[in-house]
Amino acid sequence: MAKTAIIFGSTGLVGSTLLNILLQRDEYGTIKAFVRKPISFSHEKLQQIIIDFDQPESFSDQITGDDIYLCLGTTMKKAGSKDAFYKIDYTYTMQAATSAAKNKVKKLGLISSLGADASSAVYYSKVKGDVERDISALGIDTIHIVRPSLLLGHRKENRVGERIGILLSRMLSFLFVGTLKKYKAIQDITVASAMFQLMQSDTKGTFIHESIDLQKFG
Repeated sequence: MAKTAIIFGSTGLVGSTLLNILLQRDEYGTIKAFVRKPISFSHEKLQQIIIDFDQPESFSDQITGDDIYLCLGTTMKKAGSKDAFYKIDYTYTMQAATSAAKNKVKKLGLISSLGADASSAVYYSKVKGDVERDISALGIDTIHIVRPSLLLGHRKENRVGERIGILLSRMLSFLFVGTLKKYKAIQDITVASAMFQLMQSDTKGTFIHESIDLQKFG
């Protein structure tokens, strides 16, 4: 019987790629995409649920299904402040995960980041680590946390600093060997494919997948 997938962050770089994968695969008969604004296309398997992220009580009961994919995330620059960044990367993500656990969703996939660490002195890494820690404590049967390095792909918004980082990463790719290999940039399709494939496993537990491990799913 085809499963129901839930996705948050389906308009982002990895999220939009992942949504296309979910729609194309036979494993899922229904894809529930929780979005702030309507997605620009329709599909027979796609259910768009328009929400106000600041009113989780208005949609929490709809977070039902078999597997949930959490792809929410932003940057400090785009968010504009630490508080705004925290709201998107921590609060919104935890609200969705908590509701999923309450509604007995069995599997959760989370996009985190290379270097995520709740004890880190780097705010970005600390918040990512906090999310990983707190989601892991929700009691969901299976949790797959992926930690990609610098993401390659076509973004809708212009991130100058990230574009420079991507260019340098490509020019200096020959340096990312040995212990540095985990820092090598990774394609959005590789991360999305990894998330999908990992979530098809029946193994229970919480698993963390570093960027170097995701490369094999490309």
